[in-house]
Amino acid sequence: MRNEYHMIHKNKSLDMTKKIELMAPAGSRESLNAAIKAGADSIYFGVDKLNMRARAAKPFHISDLKEISNICKQNGIKCYLALNTIIYDDEMDLMRTICDAALEANLSAIIATDISTILYARKIGLAVHISTQANISNLESVRFYSQFADVLVLARELTLPQIAHICDEIKKQNIHGPSGKLVQIELFVHGALCVSIAGKCYMSLALTNHSANRGDCLQNCRRSYRVIDDATGNELKIDNRYVMSPKDLCTIDFLDQLIGAGATVFKIEGRGRSADYVFKVTRAYRKAIDSYFQGKFTMEKSKDWKKDLQSVFNRGYWEGGYYLGKRLGEWSGAYGSRATKQKKYVGFVKNYFARPKIAQIMIENESLHIGDQIIAIGPTTGYAETDVESIFVNEKPAQGAAKGDDITIPFPEKLRRNDKIYIIRDRTHWQK
Repeated sequence: MRNEYHMIHKNKSLDMTKKIELMAPAGSRESLNAAIKAGADSIYFGVDKLNMRARAAKPFHISDLKEISNICKQNGIKCYLALNTIIYDDEMDLMRTICDAALEANLSAIIATDISTILYARKIGLAVHISTQANISNLESVRFYSQFADVLVLARELTLPQIAHICDEIKKQNIHGPSGKLVQIELFVHGALCVSIAGKCYMSLALTNHSANRGDCLQNCRRSYRVIDDATGNELKIDNRYVMSPKDLCTIDFLDQLIGAGATVFKIEGRGRSADYVFKVTRAYRKAIDSYFQGKFTMEKSKDWKKDLQSVFNRGYWEGGYYLGKRLGEWSGAYGSRATKQKKYVGFVKNYFARPKIAQIMIENESLHIGDQIIAIGPTTGYAETDVESIFVNEKPAQGAAKGDDITIPFPEKLRRNDKIYIIRDRTHWQK
């Protein structure tokens, strides 16, 4: 597929000044600040219950919109409110209230699917992005949605040539959005995939009355299953019992091709993930994008970036996904994460002394030793990491510390009181 794509575009010169917007998930204040630190150009988040990660994330509330908007403006990034569930009649007032608050908070745009949300947002002058839930797969759909939005998220089931064709035709046919600018194409580049097209799955609703299309999915598909013939009792032998749990998407190896296809907004999935996931995934794709425009993007570098991606939550990676013309069939093979690293809670920050850059930490759980890798996660700190170079217990040097110890250690980045401290080790270490 790589050769086929390059044959299609061998005469297409890339605009090296083109700006790629890297959009990171923010399911919490910790993740919001982690995304900013890692170099995101924009973040997206949800409030209350009308978003597709209402269960998985720790959604913000309407009252938080101005604060989030101000944080993003201070850091020079855009912020988008995901308001992309289907909307019922008894929720119209809530939807309008959220849109009104988003406009008042001066958010960059909302991400929507339901036409009622789209129409109301446009009526009040609130910018809209069309969600992947709309399953935009062809140029006619692009033309239709362009009357409402400047940015359209394409279906994750398209191939690179199909994406490139749409992007090319947008320019040729001068398809523009409400702002008068050419429509921009947004793509998911990393994270969880759903077994159903555009995520429109009713399995959770049918089995548990928790609708995936309402942000309330219980992810029944991620469990293991056996196939048994009710009539005979015979069980079919299958290679993998996780036959509805696809591996996660990872595009970092061919990010150059995605850029070449013409998409300008790259989105990371994961509003239900922790701050360390958001930081490391965002940082890896930030490095990859910057390396591309510096003319330094190589497969060798992508191996290093991938090590970081493999260290945080993942179900294994379906590298290329539909984008490279593959058929869905790479299943996770296990329940939960296959991350190479795992974090364990150690304790919390009691104080931080800025001039000597020393953190005072109360050990509440795991022991700590010189040479250990630790991270700090907090609402304002976001994410910070260091290796333990020295430990003082009760103001005396020590090689390690145990539960109940009040310690001080050097920490190069400013921490805040009550930030949580975790130790990071190879997953195999915890399994011993």
